[in-house]
Amino acid sequence: MSDFNVTIFQYRGNSYQTGVKLGQQVRGTRIPRLFETITRPAIDTDNMKAIYQSFAPHLLEELEGLTDGLNIPWDKAAALFGGYDVPRPAALGCSAMLTDSYYVRNYDFSPDLYDGYFSLLQPEEAFASAGYNLQVLGRHDGVNQHGLVAGLHFVSNNGYTTGLSAWTAIRMVLDTCATVSEAIDILREIPHAACYNFSVGDKDGHAAVVEASPDKVEVRRAPTLLTCTNHFQEESLQYQNRPDLTNSVDRHIYIQSMGEKKLTQRQAFDHFHDKASPLFYTDYEEMFGTLHTFSYSYEDARLLTAIAGSDQVLDINFDEWVSGKNIAKNKMQGIIAQSVNLRGL
Repeated sequence: MSDFNVTIFQYRGNSYQTGVKLGQQVRGTRIPRLFETITRPAIDTDNMKAIYQSFAPHLLEELEGLTDGLNIPWDKAAALFGGYDVPRPAALGCSAMLTDSYYVRNYDFSPDLYDGYFSLLQPEEAFASAGYNLQVLGRHDGVNQHGLVAGLHFVSNNGYTTGLSAWTAIRMVLDTCATVSEAIDILREIPHAACYNFSVGDKDGHAAVVEASPDKVEVRRAPTLLTCTNHFQEESLQYQNRPDLTNSVDRHIYIQSMGEKKLTQRQAFDHFHDKASPLFYTDYEEMFGTLHTFSYSYEDARLLTAIAGSDQVLDINFDEWVSGKNIAKNKMQGIIAQSVNLRGL
C-alpha cells in the first residue's frame, strides 16, 4: 500500500503569471525530473510555436511563465512541457460514459508517470477550466466555464509522427471551445502525433467521440449514450487499432449496459470509482491502474472527482468557482493498493 496524493492548484490571472505560479509550485519536485527522462532534450520550437499561435497563443505566455517560475531556459521548458514531439507514450487506458445530462470517466495508467496536480484556472486570455494536469501544461480531462467537458483515450502508436500530444490538444479545447461542435472543429485541424479518442460533451446535451489519427479524423455520435474506451470504432480507422482489443471492447460493452440502467451522475460516478467495479483497475505495475475518476453534470454544473483509494469526493459547483468562490481544499489524498515506486523518477 502506498500513499497517493494530488495537489489542488487554483489561480486567477493572466497566463504568464499562471505559468510563473505553477512553475514555482513544481520547482524542486519530481515533475521536472520525470519529464527529463521521457522527453527529447530539444525540439523544433519554431514548429511548436506555430501550432500554438494557430490554436491557443496564450499557452505560449503560460509556457514563458513556467520558464521563469522554474528558472530554466525557454527551449528546455518547451521540450519538457510543450507537448510537442514527445516520444511515443506507453499504452494507457481510460473509460468514459457520456449521456445527455452528465459525463463520467476513469483514467488508468501508472502513478510514476502522473503529475499529481488538479488545476482550477481562470486566465484573462482564455476560458476558465478545471482538470488534471499532464506534462504540466496539458490535461488528461476537464471542464470549462461553458460546460464543455473533454477527455483523452489512447488507441495506438500506429503512424506515430512529430505532432501535438493528446493532452495538449485537450487543454487547447478546454481553453478555447464552448461547444462540442467547436471542439470537433479544432480536433480536426490539430496535427495529432498518435492515435487517440477524444470524448467531448457540452451543456446542451451534445456529445461526440472524435477518433483521431495522424492521417485522418472521424466523429462518432449517438442520440442518448456514448461510450469511449481505447479503440477506434469507425470502420475507416479500425486498421489503426492494437491487435488485442479484448479489454477495451469489454469495457465498452459493460458501460453500454450501465447506460441502460439510467443512473444518476452520483450513482455512475460511485460505480466508476468503486474498487470492486469492473471499470476500476489495480495493475499499476503494468501501467494500467485507475488513478482518478472525473465527472461533470451539465444541469447543475456539479463537478465530482476523486483519486484512487480515497473515500473523499471533491464536490464542486463549478459555476460558483467561476464566479469567484475558491474551494478550501488544497490536496486530495488516496492510497495505491499495490507496492509501486512513487518517487523513483
